[in-house]
Amino acid sequence: MYAIVDIAGKQFKVAKDQYIYAPLMDGEAGTPVSFDQVLLVENGGTVTVGAPVVKGAKVSGKILEHVKGNKVIIFKKKRRKGYAVKNGHRQQYTKVLIEGIAA
Repeated sequence: MYAIVDIAGKQFKVAKDQYIYAPLMDGEAGTPVSFDQVLLVENGGTVTVGAPVVKGAKVSGKILEHVKGNKVIIFKKKRRKGYAVKNGHRQQYTKVLIEGIAA
């Protein structure tokens, strides 16, 4: 059984006991969360597609920790002008354990 769920504008394919790294959410570690923007549910070969969401479907999970992603380097340069700027950025994510899918 799996589902496709919309979390903060991004779509994730989730299954029970799976970890996902979603965009940063409010809440402490150990806080339960639920997502009701379920776009598709597959259960034993039966696929239910929402229009736009599946009515009554929920995905429940638990926040495990807040982490930072890999560093992304932003480098700007204009040749022959003596202009070069280097910046870095680390995106913040929330590690979520998917505990169940209710269709």
